[in-house]
Amino acid sequence: MAKNKTRPTDASVADYITSRASAQQRADCRELMALFKKITRHSPRMWGPSIVGYGSERYTYESGRTGEAPLAAFAIRGRELVVYLSVEGEKQRFLLSRLGKHTMGKVCLYFKQLADIDKSVLERLVVGSIAEVRQRYGQDDGA
Repeated sequence: MAKNKTRPTDASVADYITSRASAQQRADCRELMALFKKITRHSPRMWGPSIVGYGSERYTYESGRTGEAPLAAFAIRGRELVVYLSVEGEKQRFLLSRLGKHTMGKVCLYFKQLADIDKSVLERLVVGSIAEVRQRYGQDDGA
């Protein structure tokens, strides 16, 4: 079975942000980092070349495929920032409707800057996402 490409690395989070982010994105990344550390109580770590992740969780899909992913994470994608979220529950979808200017993929929440969204709603979404993931896969709060 193929290994996941997105695994924890020893790359520098600061170097990643400095090399990829605009001045506004750097400020927003600092805020996201503080928020994610407060929520997860983990320090940031690079996952692959472009994801800043906090903590980890093991998962097993119905197909039997297993892996490890950050408990909470964000990345810089061009002019946008992306936060990786599970928004499957009714409460999560309701919060998403109250967030502000964003677009949402399956697990990717895109926004241009933190000023465009309600940060308290974002915090609740991240907390809810972690709860959904832990409920789905069990609690593995590795570093």
